[in-house]
This record gives sequence, structure tokens and C-alpha cells, in this order.
Amino acid sequence: MRLKKDSSEQKLRGAYYTPQKLANAMVSLFASENIDAVLEPSCGDGVFLDGLKETGLLDKVSRVEAVEIETPEAQKVSGRYKDIPKVKVINQDFFDFYKETLGKKTYDLILGNPPYIRYQYLKESQRECQAQILTSHGMKSNKLINAWVAFMVASVQMLSKRGKIAFVIPAEILQVAYAEDLRLYLANHLAKITLITFEQLVFPDIEQEVVVFIGEKGEAEKGIRIIEMNDLSGFDALDVASNGFQPVQHVKEKWTKYFINGDEMKLVQKLRTDNRFAKFSEYGLINVGITTGNNGYFSVTEEVTSHYHLEEATLPLIGRSSHAHGIYFTEADWNLNKAAGKPARLVRFPDTPYGDYPQGYKDYILAGEAKSEHVGYKCSIRDRWYIVPSVWVPDAFFLRRNNLYPKFVLNRCGAVSTDTMHRMKFKNGVDPENVLLAYYNSVSFAFTEICGRSYGGGVLEILPGEMGNILIPKIQCIDPVFRSELLQEIDHVVRNDDDIEKALDLVDREVLIKLLGIEQEICSQCRVIWKKMRKRRLGRG
Repeated sequence: MRLKKDSSEQKLRGAYYTPQKLANAMVSLFASENIDAVLEPSCGDGVFLDGLKETGLLDKVSRVEAVEIETPEAQKVSGRYKDIPKVKVINQDFFDFYKETLGKKTYDLILGNPPYIRYQYLKESQRECQAQILTSHGMKSNKLINAWVAFMVASVQMLSKRGKIAFVIPAEILQVAYAEDLRLYLANHLAKITLITFEQLVFPDIEQEVVVFIGEKGEAEKGIRIIEMNDLSGFDALDVASNGFQPVQHVKEKWTKYFINGDEMKLVQKLRTDNRFAKFSEYGLINVGITTGNNGYFSVTEEVTSHYHLEEATLPLIGRSSHAHGIYFTEADWNLNKAAGKPARLVRFPDTPYGDYPQGYKDYILAGEAKSEHVGYKCSIRDRWYIVPSVWVPDAFFLRRNNLYPKFVLNRCGAVSTDTMHRMKFKNGVDPENVLLAYYNSVSFAFTEICGRSYGGGVLEILPGEMGNILIPKIQCIDPVFRSELLQEIDHVVRNDDDIEKALDLVDREVLIKLLGIEQEICSQCRVIWKKMRKRRLGRG
């Protein structure tokens, strides 16, 4: 979780208390269910117990157990419920409770807000137990996994045959790589999965998106559904049952794809087997941009270049998304960036003896050391901190982080990029301009949103592997003059910040429909998918 104000104690405890309104609303979802035993595995200040009481569900159940690792919190909650025998507050680490309880008791409802504790803040005993929980159920354990993941797996194991789980968890579950095993596990072990998302932040003190996860065991698989809400208002009156399920795919892929409806999902699946399309990765090598270890030092302006006489030790650089003006990065673009005072050169010192360096090179290295520019991890592990590895000139760039729309750019001036962009080297025989033209269409834009991941601020982030999975139409035979005309029009749209849909309309009509025989309906449906997912993403900005 990202705190608005840093709090090391909260980091260590992973304690971010649920608003009472949200707890009550979550409990009320189960008011008409046949529930006998309830577990709250991380009760904190007892907000979910209070929810059980305030909604009347506490009167209907026969057994409630609440686990809390912090003694003061456990004592406070226990004191409030000391006159209700059916409520038992257990002052214990939930991982220990799980080991002692598994196979002896089950619960009809497990609900709460598990702690969001990063691996580095866990005790060694907790790390071992977390690893055991995950690996014993076919999942990988690594240092990226947060404690809430193990809480979910353990809780599912403790459910009764038709038991239900309701957790407030980070929206990361929808898309992050470290939760891919968890997504598959939940799909395999729950008959129904409901995710309630919020456009607005629902916790007052943290800047991170959360979702309400509801899972239910059962014999007949219903699938998955995503219910989108603006905020908590109206949650208590939410009719969950009115929202239909989609079949869940038993794969590790991101769940963001379920923001589209069932018919749209069928189209996406159909396109993945359509031989008129190919994955981006089939056309060449996709790699992260150059990891300098210190972009601020190795990306230099003309002023710095001139002062230290670095001209022969630099390469043209496209350093930020704003430096890519069109769908081509040309020498004119580079000159424009230089004239504007942007860091338009990447320092690449030669792999020759230091003593052979010109004095200007030495002066710039010494100036960097005087300012401790070399102490970062990436720089410090190099034999010579000032020599950047893996520098090569790509054929094209793909923006790592995108806002209104993604951008794929051909390299026309021998430029390189930092890790703010991905770089692509085409396979032999691949026509770069065909690939460039093939990207700017409704199908590829829809797949970019589906394959990528969105964050606060409306940012769409694409990693190299995700870029590789984007579908683009196969253009094998096209008149080069006509192709050039189309690309010029697209470039004009991008350079002038015009409506990108003008470019998509053009390529959809002239390439997908007329040239490749792709149905108009496919283009229209993919446009709807792209706009829907973009709108959701930008709405959270």
C-alpha cells in the first residue's frame, strides 16, 4: 500500500483499517445466506465483527472466531465482545492459527481485510510459513509476493464445502505478475468469483486502489464477474445477483480482460486463433530499453555535451515519451529535442583503458563521482561504473507507459532509448513499415489495453512480454506508395495531437477491411473494447 504519509509501523504491520461503511456493506451481502461459522483472520480493530453485529448477522450464526496478532488490538476487541460467548478473539499469528486449525474446523464465511505486508517486512518464521502455504498448493514463492496472497490461499483451504470468502485486497490481483499463480489457484478452487471495483479510492489514508473479492465454493462452476462502482455510495443497496457471470479461463492471465462482456471475450478468444493476425513477438526481438542505472547522469543535453566534449562518446537518445513526436523518430526530431534543451544524447564511454580517455571524458566521470552519481546499485556492481552495458541501436521503439493511446515508433536516426521505452529489432525479412502500419488499428489497440496493466493516474504500462502478445494484422503485400501515404497521414495525426481515432479509422478501412478482408463488425467491436477499457483507465487518473 502507498501511504499518503509514510508510516513505518503500518508498513511493518500491514494494518490499514477498513471503513465501517464498507465492512457493513460486505457483511450485508451474506445476510440471507445459510451461515453457521464465521472467521475473521486479521481482525484489527474488529470492524468486521462490528459489521456482523450492526447488520444482524451475528444473531444468526453460532460461532465467530477472530484472529489478531497484535495483543493490544486483540484485547480491545475481546473486551467489546466479552459478553457474547459465540465470539472468540484469538491473539495469534494467523499463519500459526492456520497450521493448527486446518483439517479440524471449517468456516462458512471468512471475511476481512488481510494485512498487506511485503516480503521484506515479514519475520523469517512468517516467510517460511507463507512459502509452505503457497508451494504446497502448487504455487511459486518469491520475494515479490505480499502476505495477503498467502492469507487468501490459506482461507480458501479453511472454507466449508459451500463456504464463502470476502476480502478487501489490492486491485493488483487483477494484473500483477506475482499474483498470476493466485489467479489460477482461485479459478481452480472456487465455483464463483465476484470482484467489485471502485473508480475512487475508498480508504481515507492510502493511495492505492482496492477491490472487494468474493469467492464461493460449490460443485457447479458459475465463473467470474466484475462489478464496477464509483465509490462506496450505493454499495449497501447493491444487487450482486443481478450481474451475470462469464466463464472463467483456468489460466494465469490477467483478470482485467473480464472488464469486457462475454460476447467481447468470445471475440478476443476467436481473434487469437485467427491466422490473419500474428503476435508482435513473431516479428522480432522485444527488449527493455537501456538500463543505465542513472538516467539523469547518462542522458545529457547539448550544453553538457559541449562542455565536456562528449560528442564522440554519445548516441542520439529518445529519452521520454514526449520526445517521440510522431510514428517516426527522425534526425529532425532529434535536432528539435536538442534545440529545446532536452537530454537528447546517451553517454556511452568506450570500453578502452581509462588512461586513453580524452580529458573531457575523465572530467565528466570525476564530476559524477563527486556528486555520488555512481553509488546506485546498477552502477556499483559494474567493473567500471561509467560504462553502460547492452547498448545497441533498435529498429523501433514502443512506449512503456502510455496515456491517451499507445505509441509504436520507427527509428530513423540511429537513436537509442533508456528503459522508459522498449526497443525492437526486427527479424530478417520483416518489412518495418508493414509492421508500423499494422499496429495503428482498432484490433491492436484493444489488445494493447487487454495485455497491458493500468495504474493510478490513468497510466497504461506495457512490459516486453505483454507487448509481444499484442495481435497485429499480417500485411504481406501492399503497394509501397499507398503504404507511404497511409503512414504519412497517421504520422500527421500523431504529430499534431489530433484525434487518434482518425488514424484507426483509416487503417481499419483501408488495411483491415479492404486489403485483408477482416469484417467491419470485428473492427467496430474492438474499437468499443479499446474505448471502454481506456475510459475506465483514464477515469481513475
